Amino acid sequence: MARLPRLSVGGLPHMIVQRGFPAQPLFVDDDDRRLFLAKLAEAARAQHVAVHAYVLLDAEIQLLATPKDASGIGRMMQSIGRAYVAAFNRRHGRSGTLWQARYRACVLEGEPFFIACMRYVEARPLHFGHVDAIDYPWSSAAHHVGRRALPFITEHPMYWHLGNTPFEREAVYRSTLERALTQHEIHQIEQAALKGWALGSDRFVHELGKHTDRRLRPLPRGRPARRHAASAR
Repeated sequence: MARLPRLSVGGLPHMIVQRGFPAQPLFVDDDDRRLFLAKLAEAARAQHVAVHAYVLLDAEIQLLATPKDASGIGRMMQSIGRAYVAAFNRRHGRSGTLWQARYRACVLEGEPFFIACMRYVEARPLHFGHVDAIDYPWSSAAHHVGRRALPFITEHPMYWHLGNTPFEREAVYRSTLERALTQHEIHQIEQAALKGWALGSDRFVHELGKHTDRRLRPLPRGRPARRHAASAR
């Protein structure tokens, strides 16, 4: 089956997943992680992409970001890929790519999906046996609960709706982050992100469909219903 083109829409949030080869970590040490974040901040600024959340794992990177225009995320990821991989290879005396395949991405509706996706991204370390999400040093969770400020993070309007003051927003988000997503929510987010489906209400998907011929949701399972044969004369 032919691979669907990526869907990217200016002004809407996207969830992005980039994976490395299982036997080749994306980061050997914290200097690599700091280098990646520097390249991310630089590329996002150059391509007019607002980064809302991120997590760096040994073999996986996840981002939530909103591009100013439809090509912004593609240009940002291409820039990061070239700059970071070249620097990583020089530093560690290797050659070749780090990426298992092209990055995956989905467009999502702000309400109610943005905060759920942010929780998914920032709680990701727990799935790999790392420390508590808030204590993990290589995600944006600490920024959103008020522990440290990350200058390149742009807080999404859905995060601002959590409270009228920074303290209220941080407290509400901390409480929200401590509650696990349901299996249904996790499945919904993962399927959309990894397969490129739009993540949102029927109305949201319908409106997106007015601007693209690309399929936005998976086809129904099973074979199409057969039309009844004409009655015998």
